[in-house]
Amino acid sequence: MQDPGIYFLIGEPNEVGKLKIYIGEAEVLLTRIKQHNSSKDFWNSVICFVSEKQNINKAHIKYLENYCCSQAKMINKCELENNTNPTQSSLTEQDKDFILSFFDDLRLLIATLGFPIFEETKKNQSNVYICKGKEAYATGEYSEDGFVVFKDSKANLTESNTAGPWVINMRKNLIEKKILKAEGNILKFTEDYTFNSPSASAAVVLARRANGWLEWKDKNGKTMDEKIRKNSS
Repeated sequence: MQDPGIYFLIGEPNEVGKLKIYIGEAEVLLTRIKQHNSSKDFWNSVICFVSEKQNINKAHIKYLENYCCSQAKMINKCELENNTNPTQSSLTEQDKDFILSFFDDLRLLIATLGFPIFEETKKNQSNVYICKGKEAYATGEYSEDGFVVFKDSKANLTESNTAGPWVINMRKNLIEKKILKAEGNILKFTEDYTFNSPSASAAVVLARRANGWLEWKDKNGKTMDEKIRKNSS
């Protein structure tokens, strides 16, 4: 921890399930982590990356810090606690290739540790499900991380009388985070969003309590229950 490197301060998920993460760099990691321990209170774990060969310098880690923040913002699977985007240092093409190779290893390792913040959602068109109701029309995909509702999907604007507090609060949080945006008589998803279950995603789309295993159907009208649960039993 006396070496230069990059680190990730990791906190609890926010109201819509995205991990709070701060990305930083330091020439002496241990000193910087101690400083954060007294100045930042949102985090409860830290992951650090250094070079085993000790061939990373200050310019390298500044470039890597900037690249990690840019990638995290683009993929949008976490809530960055960084107030500003770090400055990108100037590197030769050879050094850029070296650091991007380092990032590829970092990306795989941090995902293996349970934080896939750099993993883009892969859309398999043969595995897309549809949820419809009133003005709602949403498409999404079941994955190992949960159920992903795709960007531009439409959700009903007004909750039903039987929606229940958890459905109302979940939709409210998504609106406050600008993941759902009102457009005319519907709410539209402004980005791909991963729910922890098919039923949670269906409830948000339909604005009522819902069994997602029955509400999400493929293009032929088969439910997720028919295609996944019954096929695996």
